[in-house]
Amino acid sequence: MRKYLLATATTALVLAMAQGAWAQAKPGAALDMVLLPKFLGILPFDQAHAGALEAEKELQNSKPLQFLGPTPENSVAGQIEITTNATTQGVAAIMISNNSGDQIVPAAKAAHDKGIKVVTWDSPIPSAEGEDVFVAQVDFSETGKVMADMALSILGADGGKFAILSASPDAANQNAWIKAMMEALKDPKYAKLEYLATVYGNDQSEESYDQTNALIDKYPDMKLVMAPTSVGIVAAAKALQDEGLCDKIKVSGLGVPSEMLAYTKNGCAPEFALWSFVDLGYLTYQTAYQLATGTVKAEDGAKFTAGRMGEYTITKDPTRDAGLRVLMGPFSVYNKDNVEAAAK
Repeated sequence: MRKYLLATATTALVLAMAQGAWAQAKPGAALDMVLLPKFLGILPFDQAHAGALEAEKELQNSKPLQFLGPTPENSVAGQIEITTNATTQGVAAIMISNNSGDQIVPAAKAAHDKGIKVVTWDSPIPSAEGEDVFVAQVDFSETGKVMADMALSILGADGGKFAILSASPDAANQNAWIKAMMEALKDPKYAKLEYLATVYGNDQSEESYDQTNALIDKYPDMKLVMAPTSVGIVAAAKALQDEGLCDKIKVSGLGVPSEMLAYTKNGCAPEFALWSFVDLGYLTYQTAYQLATGTVKAEDGAKFTAGRMGEYTITKDPTRDAGLRVLMGPFSVYNKDNVEAAAK
């Protein structure tokens, strides 16, 4: 049955390419697939899981999705171990939000060499080795500009000093966003924004909270903490609230509306941004399923329809020296006027 489905999908792909059409998956393939977040226990990854399950149901995959992740403390080694184990089991696709930098390359290449489709999402493999395609939530250069714009909006024309609270030093997405923000800040309109330092909370609430307090102690004239991490932004806002400093220091970055509602309403985090992790999980599953069934090939210019999210084209990733990308988008910026509706 599996061979029949693959043959049918391949035939459909050939016809679609010949006609210049958008490839569309045939539901019903029985594929073992693994969704691997950076680690378990935070809301955005749970939302991505929900989106992937939605796609699984639509595509009528009879094999239950495996949602496997390490603990925050063991993220790098845990991701490598899970990828290696999935390869041994001979799954059809592994979908990885990479928190291991290029350390995961040997495990990803081993999977790829066995014919397993390796799709990264949220955070890619920097070198792209062992990876078929990266499903990007937004354009990474745009992320940097959005963060720069929010910093300017919050600090105003007089500007001020800001620090960055990131996730982990090996998180490719965080590093790319910070690099893009530094590039954006070269524009003269941001001249009065003064960068202080980047610290890492490793996407753990307590560590991020402590790192925020350390920044407060080290930089008494700091006016903003920019946290491009959903864990870090909440921890930073709580730290400032607990210290009674929300009138002097603000928080911004990337966060989940339901978790940021109180801090935005009380003025501690006037603006922040994010995208839909449900949609990201959905698109990632659609992409991996279509690659695994041969409906679409991982090559520049390949076009496919991803269920309710519509049409996408695989392109070269402009943010890395190598690799392919599917770009989701768009950003949503939240403030006191729209955060309550988004949090529901």
